[in-house]
Amino acid sequence: MTQEPRRERRTATARELADRFGVSERTVQRMIAEERTAYEGRSRQRRDEIVELHRQGLKGYEIARELNVSAGLVSVRLKEARSAGVDLTRYAAAGETQDQGRA
Repeated sequence: MTQEPRRERRTATARELADRFGVSERTVQRMIAEERTAYEGRSRQRRDEIVELHRQGLKGYEIARELNVSAGLVSVRLKEARSAGVDLTRYAAAGETQDQGRA
């Protein structure tokens, strides 16, 4: 899976920028905020990647490391997927069970 380039960290707070440019803090936040549709699309893609990696048999901390997110986020997204009725059956685990039954 291809990862998007990481967004650069901000080096100044909204308050510092507001003071520098003579505008309100909220104005700065609106100007630098990511478009909602872009954020939701990126969030949906990350959620789908988490589910797919889980199905492939990766553990939560491995998924977190792979996607460069927190293990807590992975846990929350998997819990949300379960609540929404998403099938989280692991492909690797299902394949291993069939192979063990034949031996």
